Amino acid sequence: MAWPKRPPPFTDEGFTLFARGFTDRDVPDQAGRTFLVTGANTGIGFESARVLARHGARVLLGCRSQERARAAIAAIGSESPDADLSFLQLDQADLGSVRSASEQAAGEPRLDVLVNNAGIMGVPHTLTKDGFESMFGVNHLGTFALTSLLLPKLQETEGSRVVITSSLAHRTARIFWDDINGQKHYFSLARYQQSKLANMLHLFELDRRLRARGSGTIAVGCHPGVAVTDIGRNYTLFPVAAPLLRFVFNTRKAGAWPTLRAATGPDVAGGDYYGPSNWAQTSGPAAKASAGVSSRDPVLGKRLWELSIEMTGVDPGI
Repeated sequence: MAWPKRPPPFTDEGFTLFARGFTDRDVPDQAGRTFLVTGANTGIGFESARVLARHGARVLLGCRSQERARAAIAAIGSESPDADLSFLQLDQADLGSVRSASEQAAGEPRLDVLVNNAGIMGVPHTLTKDGFESMFGVNHLGTFALTSLLLPKLQETEGSRVVITSSLAHRTARIFWDDINGQKHYFSLARYQQSKLANMLHLFELDRRLRARGSGTIAVGCHPGVAVTDIGRNYTLFPVAAPLLRFVFNTRKAGAWPTLRAATGPDVAGGDYYGPSNWAQTSGPAAKASAGVSSRDPVLGKRLWELSIEMTGVDPGI
């Protein structure tokens, strides 16, 4: 009796069960390179920073809390005593903080990769310091502003990258163009989905614009699948469900693999999008992922780009 054939590899149409992919073991040497990882004191951001430091990179940890950032730096340093780590004060709910952080990062001798990882989820209707609905403001507008302000610095280094983190949630999302700040209607999940679709629209519009300029900087996307991290802490059942979910879905370590693939993979191209390779993109090693159709719509991308400039007052100039 013949053994069943190995399942076919990943294709753009979907994932196969137990597909091979990229893990932290595949990260190449990063000596001499500088990364800024936002939200690096916990979850996927922390795991990404830890692995990058272990492979020789200089890592700037963009965090709101200096105390938590210092604890993260100490934890990484205990594993990698020679790690080159630095705290960068960054609160994406405050555009003033985003501007200050970008100025500090621009003062680095070089910046190779900006890893936009910071985000919030499941919060009640609140506004950022600048008056934006909080999930749209932190997850998209803060990312848009930081990326835009750091593009000149990134473009000093050939082969630099912008990594934008989205979510499976973008696939069933819509943009509430006539109620962007949730003042008329607010449902937490729908607003999170909106912010993650905005991340995708930003990714592909940035890629189109960088390509049109012939830039040596590329934009790449990723999502962690279903990863058990602190981002779900605002949900009531999270403390009970988290230990059980770890047996089914990604740990924070595995959830960081798509980020690491996007940030360090040697064969990454602009516009690539990475996610887990098993169980309908929910878990497993990183491989190319499929994006929702609307996320690639250039009309929507341009509209969001112009709205983001209007709301933040930051124009990328590309």
